[in-house]
Amino acid sequence: MAAAEAHRVIIYGGKGALGSKCVEYFKSKRWWVACIDMVSNEQANANVLVKMSEAFTEQADQVTADVSQLLGENKVDAILCVAGGWAGGSAKSKSLYKNSDLMWKQSVWTSLISSHLATKHLKDGGLLTLAGAKASLAGTPGMIGYGMAKAAVHQLCQSLAGENSGLPPGSAAVAILPVTLDTPVNRKSMPDADFGSWTPLDFVAETFYNWTIGVKRPASGSLMEMVTTGGNTETSPVKQL
Repeated sequence: MAAAEAHRVIIYGGKGALGSKCVEYFKSKRWWVACIDMVSNEQANANVLVKMSEAFTEQADQVTADVSQLLGENKVDAILCVAGGWAGGSAKSKSLYKNSDLMWKQSVWTSLISSHLATKHLKDGGLLTLAGAKASLAGTPGMIGYGMAKAAVHQLCQSLAGENSGLPPGSAAVAILPVTLDTPVNRKSMPDADFGSWTPLDFVAETFYNWTIGVKRPASGSLMEMVTTGGNTETSPVKQL
């Protein structure tokens, strides 16, 4: 009986730097954890492998079917979409189309699939988190595709908070808007940066956990900025116009 009543979480992008930290954190709290990614996370209780596709509908249908098969009638307490990536390029960049396509796949596809999964598998009162970016609250001329994709995630989050969005009763959709996450890849690509201004992955994972159990959970539709100064991170909602 205890196993059937275990808390459950799905982590989309669970093999990336932040995703792996979230898998590790929730496992330490004795949660059942499922990872959705292109590569398995051996720490997770279950894995859904995403197949590469140039068609959104094909990939979305595959992930949706595989998650339904995995969960059956079981509901989850939270779905954390932490998939994403970064690629730069202005409107005149030779890599504009390629990088923008990649950003759309990594951020928008995953967020939209996670949102639909929430309508099917999230418990009443559950939590869906999406990965936005503080930079996308304004223009991003040097990273057009990234800025567009993250702005779309922000809009999706706000739409999910509206009436008749399809989310279960009492549930919440919340987007995090960090500046820079403290990941090994970021440290390698920006070795001279001020790491004290980067948001630690442990902080994000702990924040997600607290929100899942109802501690300081923001209102649905909130865009939560994560700003780190001198190693201290503050989380606050973006003021809506």
